[in-house]
Formats: sequence, C-alpha cells, structure tokens
Amino acid sequence: MKYFVSMCLAGVCCRYDGKSNKNDAVIKLVQRGDAVMACPEQLGGLTTPRLPSEIVGTSTARHVINSAGENLDIRFMLGAQQALNIAKMFGAQAAILKSHSPSCGVGCIYDGTFSGNLTEGNGITAQLFIDNGIKVYTEDNFEAD
Repeated sequence: MKYFVSMCLAGVCCRYDGKSNKNDAVIKLVQRGDAVMACPEQLGGLTTPRLPSEIVGTSTARHVINSAGENLDIRFMLGAQQALNIAKMFGAQAAILKSHSPSCGVGCIYDGTFSGNLTEGNGITAQLFIDNGIKVYTEDNFEAD
C-alpha cells in the first residue's frame, strides 16, 4: 500500500513550533518508498515556525484561526488541496496524519480555545482526504508492517 504522510511524522522539523513528531514506523515507510511526505500547512504558504492554529465553530461554519485571531481558512484549504494533489499523483490509498492537528487531525482535534482541550472533528486536510476516498489514520492508530 502507498501512503501520504505528514512530514513532521517523518522527522522533518515543520511543526508550528519548529519541531517534529518523529515516528520511526513512518520514517521506514518513506525510506522504503511506500510513502510520500508533505506538510499541508507549509504547502498553504505558512512559515515554520508559526503561531499555533485551531479550528473554531460548528461543522457547518468552521474557521481556522491562529492564536492572534487571524483567519487562515484560505491557507489551510490551499494546503489541503495541494496535499491531495500530491497524494493522488503518488497513488496513495491511505494517509498517516498527525493527530489533533487543525490540518491533519482525525476524529479528534483541539477545540479552538487554545487551552489543550480536544473535541470531535477532523482537520481540514484529513476531511478532504476522507471526502476523496483516501483512508486516513493517525500515528496512533495505523499498524506498521
């Protein structure tokens, strides 16, 4: 199986705080050529480091806001679309994305209060992948082979 993976899970320092979320199983997939990696937030034009962002609102009126109150919807949507394009070009059938992220979180994301609280929901990229038939996992629930 071919995967799209969050670049931070492959050990690249691209998180909002300039760090990575290195995951050895994900790194092995990339090294074997079974995964392509990218950071949707960087693809959307955001810098590293950057202010933390969270999704606020309801399922019908969601917005991505950084900790300074700036609306980043356009950046996150652009990055998600670029990530989807990369995944499709690579032939990825599944994605391993960073849990809780406003881009990549699956099933559970930060609640928009910047207090560390979690709520049900998917990040912008994760939802776009799901809507396009790509199975989405986090680093916590995929099974390495």
